[in-house]
Amino acid sequence: MITLKEATSKTEIKQFVKFPFTLYKGSPYWVPPLIGDEMDTFDKEKNPAFKTARMWLFLAYKSNKIVGRVAAIINTLEVEQQKIKKMRFGWCDFIDDFEVSKVLIDKVTELAKTEKMDHVEGPIGFSNLDKVGVLTEGFDSLGTMVTWYNHSYYQSHYEQLGLKVEKVYVENSMPTANADPSFFVRINEMVKKRYSLREVNVQNKKELLQYVDPMFDLLDLTYSGLASYAPISSEQREYIKNRFMSFVDPEFIKFVVDKNDRLVAFAVVLPSFAEALQKAKGNFFPFGWYHLLKARKNCDRAIFYLIGVHPDYQNKGVTAIIFNQYYKTFNKRGVTTGVRTPELSDNIAARQIWKHVQPTVHKRRCTYRMEVS
Repeated sequence: MITLKEATSKTEIKQFVKFPFTLYKGSPYWVPPLIGDEMDTFDKEKNPAFKTARMWLFLAYKSNKIVGRVAAIINTLEVEQQKIKKMRFGWCDFIDDFEVSKVLIDKVTELAKTEKMDHVEGPIGFSNLDKVGVLTEGFDSLGTMVTWYNHSYYQSHYEQLGLKVEKVYVENSMPTANADPSFFVRINEMVKKRYSLREVNVQNKKELLQYVDPMFDLLDLTYSGLASYAPISSEQREYIKNRFMSFVDPEFIKFVVDKNDRLVAFAVVLPSFAEALQKAKGNFFPFGWYHLLKARKNCDRAIFYLIGVHPDYQNKGVTAIIFNQYYKTFNKRGVTTGVRTPELSDNIAARQIWKHVQPTVHKRRCTYRMEVS
């Protein structure tokens, strides 16, 4: 028999956070989060996402042992401003037992009815900067710190429960050897001259900080037209800024500005911390910090986390300026592979950005939807 309990105490929330460490123990592809960071994510006093969202955490038990978990989320900005009555669900993990997954999803749909939502969708987090999607292809490929990993049986469980595919995402791998530097050099100079643009390469975090807020503004402009996009509050911006600053290498952040120094394009790339996080085993201390610091200084794999181009400059070759700078940086730092985090498969503008680096799809994932009657 499966029993369900809402995780509300600090001890229960920590059990919620640590369940995947048991479920994926020994997996060479799962990238564990830092336990402290995950605890902060679910802390209403620390995470400003709770100012515009409500969340419920549930644990499933079998024979007094935790066998599953799920988070149910209502993004109030999405519901009130976009008029989308959606109950999100995320952080959804379970053993290969249909009874367990059913109890979890049934609880989400039951809660959605109580809260007068008309459908559920997941796995997704609070906003578009959170992890998204259940992995459907690429189980034998190393994950990243900004994506969820899951066992291959998840997909069949969701489909048996009657959920339907809502959005499909792809993740690309791009060997730097695929890039043609002569193309980027030529287009880079032409585009800069035609539109009076220039690249900005920040040298330290102090220089980086002055571009962070304009970057978030541009992010809104770039992605607001997508159906899946939910606004990010000013408080969330600060939280994200503080949370990721320790992982950011200023040399891996690129900006393009116009003649008035207005930001028109940016890209945020993170060194791959996957192997370092596996070695840290969820703990920053006593040795996790060392593995992370070492990975930041020496990495052959880089993660393209975010890229944004002002609508006025899309499809005008502006990304050639960014890629030209990354080609130089990657050669200098010994990066041999670029990895793109999940992007919607029907996002044509995104596909156009990457076409000149010959990306190959190495993972696919999707979100699932169920109507609530």
